[in-house]
Amino acid sequence: VGRYLLWSDIPNNTQLRWLEEDGHVSTFRDPAQNSNGNTFDTTGRQISCEHLTRAVARYEYDGTRTVLTKTYGGKSLNAPNDAVVHPATGDIFFTDPGYGGLMDFEGREAENKDHWPQPYQKEAVYRIDAQTTKVHQLTDEIYKPNGLCFSPDYKKLYVADTGASHYEDAPRNIKVWDVVEQTDLKNGREYASMMFDMTDDAGNTQSKGGFADGIRADVAGNVWASAGWVGAGYDGVHIFNPQGKRIGQILLPEICANVCFGGTKRNQLFMCGSTSLYSVYVGTRGAHFC
Repeated sequence: VGRYLLWSDIPNNTQLRWLEEDGHVSTFRDPAQNSNGNTFDTTGRQISCEHLTRAVARYEYDGTRTVLTKTYGGKSLNAPNDAVVHPATGDIFFTDPGYGGLMDFEGREAENKDHWPQPYQKEAVYRIDAQTTKVHQLTDEIYKPNGLCFSPDYKKLYVADTGASHYEDAPRNIKVWDVVEQTDLKNGREYASMMFDMTDDAGNTQSKGGFADGIRADVAGNVWASAGWVGAGYDGVHIFNPQGKRIGQILLPEICANVCFGGTKRNQLFMCGSTSLYSVYVGTRGAHFC
């Protein structure tokens, strides 16, 4: 128990910790199975999406690691990417886009990497039942589901689609589904496009689009999306109102891969860049801690 921030250094196979008291950064977990997204369950146990093992794992109070799932329908998962927990049920919602273990960014192959670069599964969003650990596929109506977050009232689930990295016909957007009876997803549709008109120094305007990655909602229902893969004037964080209109932007000098709200009042936004950790106090509060 403590006031600190955890994040993954994926290629270096570690998790790092930033202490609020003095800003000290230290290694928290090494090795970390090339973990990507992390969150905490309703009892404070850490949940990690692991590229190397293709698993969603939980760390118990004594530090031991429990694999919650690494398969669906008898086949390996691709490489779980990000996860959130529904507080009413404790169920874990996670994405499995097929990055990580299907690529060589980490510098070594994932377990059972026998037909790279094709995914084992159709890319999808899943739910792990907290009581039985049974895995349910919620939707595969998305090209490559990446970061995800709930709306403040948990009645909607937002998911970033980064499928245009591999599929020519894929949109660059964030999708949203209605959460039905706390367990299922219905009525998937586009929430916000990541394509924007950008003007260069010569005054020329061109529509450009990168990707949203990790996303989080604030108490007003706005979605804060880490973004990048375009360059100056785009990379950083894009803020969308509940209707999906872009209402703000935080520019960073590098790609932003994930965000979360923290601090005692949940009004400090933390941003994970490609090589750096950033933070800024904002005029709102995060809807959830993680």
